[in-house]
Amino acid sequence: MNTKTVIKKLKLNKKGFDKIQEAVKKAESKTSGEIAICLTPESSDYSIWEFFAAMFLSLVCFCVMLPFAARINNLIESLTWVNKPGYLAVIFGGAVFFTFFVFFWMFNIPAIDRLIIPDVYKTKMVSRKAFGAFAETGVYCTEKHNGILIFVSFLERQVRIVADKGISDKISDNMWQLIADGLVSELKKGNGVDGFCDAIEKCGQLLSEHYPIEKDDVNEIPDGLLLMDN
Repeated sequence: MNTKTVIKKLKLNKKGFDKIQEAVKKAESKTSGEIAICLTPESSDYSIWEFFAAMFLSLVCFCVMLPFAARINNLIESLTWVNKPGYLAVIFGGAVFFTFFVFFWMFNIPAIDRLIIPDVYKTKMVSRKAFGAFAETGVYCTEKHNGILIFVSFLERQVRIVADKGISDKISDNMWQLIADGLVSELKKGNGVDGFCDAIEKCGQLLSEHYPIEKDDVNEIPDGLLLMDN
């Protein structure tokens, strides 16, 4: 899955990006905390799972064909002048390879890909990618350690809200999870802009309760939605 596909599915255009940026500015106008937002098409290419799933189904195809070997061989004899032993092997091999490539292609369709990848593995990959984004965006190094990252991985349909230590000591993970669940619900409906803006507003309200805006507040992290490659 690529970034253009995700942008299309979430109905994100320039106006939508601007609206998200304004939502961040508005939320941060009430708090000294920082809000960063990242969106990635997927947290891993998952090719190893797609490969093994396609391999497994191609072997199933071979096993299904095996009891019919004699009939297939008779069919070859009826269609050819000379039936060489290699003909049957070629047909079986061709069927296995064809099945493999068809299923491997199918498993790259997001809806099917989500089904074959174990949930535990997807969760692990999303968490790893989210913490990487946390470091990459610089949220971890704000002056008062009061930044948060809203991280969305589209393929897995998972959201992580990663809070720096200054915030995690004051706001429970359950509060962030409620906001994340709400964002997931909106993203599933294709309401990308509204979903992001609502999550940003709620995060801003939580931050303002513990980190109200200060006179000398400096915007340490760029506002707006950051798109990350796979």
